[in-house]
Amino acid sequence: MNDNIRPIAIYLPQYHLIPENDKAWGDGFTEWTNVKKAKPLFEGHYQPHIPDKKTGYYDLRDPEIMVKQAEMAKEYGIHGFAFYHYWFQGKRLLNLPIDNMLNLGKPDFPFCFIWANEPWSKRWDGSENEIIQEQTYSEEDDLNHIKFLIPIFKDKRYIRVNGKPLFAIYKSADFPDISKTIRIWREEAAKEGLELYICRIDRWNSNAKQQVVDLDIEASIEFQPLSPSLERFLKREWTIGERLRNRISKIIDRYFNENRKVNQTIINMQKFVDFDNRYFHTDHKCYPCVCPSWDNSARKKEAIIFTHSSPKVFYKWIKGKLNKFTPYSKDENFLFINAWNEWAEGNHLEPCQKWGKGYLNALKKALDENK
Repeated sequence: MNDNIRPIAIYLPQYHLIPENDKAWGDGFTEWTNVKKAKPLFEGHYQPHIPDKKTGYYDLRDPEIMVKQAEMAKEYGIHGFAFYHYWFQGKRLLNLPIDNMLNLGKPDFPFCFIWANEPWSKRWDGSENEIIQEQTYSEEDDLNHIKFLIPIFKDKRYIRVNGKPLFAIYKSADFPDISKTIRIWREEAAKEGLELYICRIDRWNSNAKQQVVDLDIEASIEFQPLSPSLERFLKREWTIGERLRNRISKIIDRYFNENRKVNQTIINMQKFVDFDNRYFHTDHKCYPCVCPSWDNSARKKEAIIFTHSSPKVFYKWIKGKLNKFTPYSKDENFLFINAWNEWAEGNHLEPCQKWGKGYLNALKKALDENK
């Protein structure tokens, strides 16, 4: 384990049945449904992403799955998981695997929460169209939410910074008054003797008018590859030819290809990694993030597909991030990895049939060399 850096892998608890998904998508739906039906859209396109035999199409209703996942994560240098937490005015979704982890006390592995506070829709992108589960906000719910979270923050496995539990918000710009929400949380936590370490996720196009210092939060976390860095890359580095190819492809698919159901934006991962490693900087406290690959064509009709992804490129990205990142303090030393198991986004450290444990090996190598 690298004592200088705490790598945190983002974890999707989607792989089990819930009534809301059955109603919206049909009986038996889980994330694996999208993964299995994915098809290559052009020559050389890596789809579908198939788990290796040992990983398999697992069901997170079995608590032992997460135990095995934690064992593997720890073996390759990951400090903990950042679970997506789904809360809608007191209603929780996809909570069974996390409840099992909390109630059973296993795996004995550090964790924290990222509140995925966007509404659920049938477009998979937080849009308000075809809503499955609405998201609303109120002071009453702010109080109820933090009261629910406080016992979890006290779990001995919960990830802390100088004793403060780390809690991240996926879309801080969606709140009507995020500063008021945070104030309510801090005041209620203080009654229980807790100080909070609150972060927001830095995504592209999501926080343009919000400054970390103005929000009274401790830091932000990059969300790669859909990050502010990608916005800069597309503006500065995309060649005229790449822009033209993407536009022509979309026009052809829209008007001439009746079988093509996915509108693609194709980006070269090698070029983006080189750009991000050169230009990564922020004007506030921000934790770096890397991702193995990205291709959400299994899930979305408006797909973003990164080509030229490989463990070698992933290793290069980690090395670049670690070379530029100086921990803000002994405890403020996080490197986030997006993600452990986002299979329908082509974004997973877990072994697949094509790469095996290649991405895990690349991560471990880069971490070991950084000691």
